[in-house]
Amino acid sequence: MTNPTEYRQRREQLMAKIGSGTAIFRSAPAAVMHNDVEYAYRQDSDFFYLTGFNEAAAVAVIAPHHEEHKFVLFVQPKDLEKETWHGYRAGVEGAKELYGADEAFPIAELAEKLPKYLEKADRIYYHFGRDRTFDQTVLNHWQRLMATYPKRGTGPTAIEDSNIILHPMRLVKSETELALMRKAANISVAAHNRAQEFAKPGRYEYEIQAEIEHTFGLNGCTPAYPSIVASGYNSCVLHYIENNRQMQENDLLLIDAGCACGYYNADITRTFPVSGKFTAEQQIIYDLVLQAQLQAISQVYPGNPYSKIHETAVRVLVEGLMDLKLLVGDIEEIIKEEKYKPFYMHRTGHWLGLDVHDVGVYQYGENPQVLQAGQVLTVEPGIYISPYIKPVEGQPEVPEKWRGIGVRIEDDVLVTLEGHEVLTAGVPK
Repeated sequence: MTNPTEYRQRREQLMAKIGSGTAIFRSAPAAVMHNDVEYAYRQDSDFFYLTGFNEAAAVAVIAPHHEEHKFVLFVQPKDLEKETWHGYRAGVEGAKELYGADEAFPIAELAEKLPKYLEKADRIYYHFGRDRTFDQTVLNHWQRLMATYPKRGTGPTAIEDSNIILHPMRLVKSETELALMRKAANISVAAHNRAQEFAKPGRYEYEIQAEIEHTFGLNGCTPAYPSIVASGYNSCVLHYIENNRQMQENDLLLIDAGCACGYYNADITRTFPVSGKFTAEQQIIYDLVLQAQLQAISQVYPGNPYSKIHETAVRVLVEGLMDLKLLVGDIEEIIKEEKYKPFYMHRTGHWLGLDVHDVGVYQYGENPQVLQAGQVLTVEPGIYISPYIKPVEGQPEVPEKWRGIGVRIEDDVLVTLEGHEVLTAGVPK
């Protein structure tokens, strides 16, 4: 558990932004794997960010206008029989003692108690779409309060999406968050380095996956997402997770894997030759992707538009593909009309944090997000020349010698006051 002071400071920051409003956050539901066996529980990131509370069937209410109860938790009460089967609960008292709630109630009392935290609010802050049943609960409370508004003259006259206020807060990481992200990055670096030592022709992709995730587990962490261990033609499939092919001489192996520590994530991709040496064509494509990544990373500094990272990578890749005669024509037209998409079909990165594809706006209408210190993002250009690649109209057919080569290189990059820091630089490239 992160220091309770950190969560309190986040709630206070949110309270300052919502003023006389009331914000409501719902925990993630438990998810069933099969029959009566559940998946390992993973809390909703917004809920966790504000509370540190890691149980299902809970609701957090933040009401800065309330005289006494500015932070309220509704939780599952202590129940010895259920805890014997499913694990210990904090309970109502634990919600106050361990998690800093000003008041706490059993979740069964939500319908009765919630209105008193809404009736004097000028609006409700809540994000719809994650839990339809609870969405309806919030709407029902709002409609009942609006029905009596003419008699009382108080109540929430609007519902505003909490994401608009909360997610910019999450986008800039605190020192506490960065410490967890550095830990996740360092463990993920060790896992990738172990995989590069272990991989050789004849081994199966799942053996490499096992070594990677074994390293995660030995360090008390879990996979941040399904590990991608893609050899040969599989490296051209962006989200390949079968990981069941036997690796051969002259294969490239693309590994996209990272761990989560305290819910904070790392995300690294490396591509390397299984037999220790690139073929001539593999070397050319790898060097091109590497140059695109290095130049894109150079664009990470405070005040620079986020979009500049992708634009830089695309231009380097297109110039390289044109030099190889895999693209022909005017470079500006190729970029504007995205004729490079058969080779490079994704963006050059994403925000990273509590979620692997973390929250945060990339573009405000015509204006891109401006980078600022404390943001963490991935930089991950690639070239994927599928054996079945179909160039856009007017572009040349791809010679067989290039087909089946897939390369992606990805690092996690922190925006600093002076420029940037590559958190995952410990994996060779």
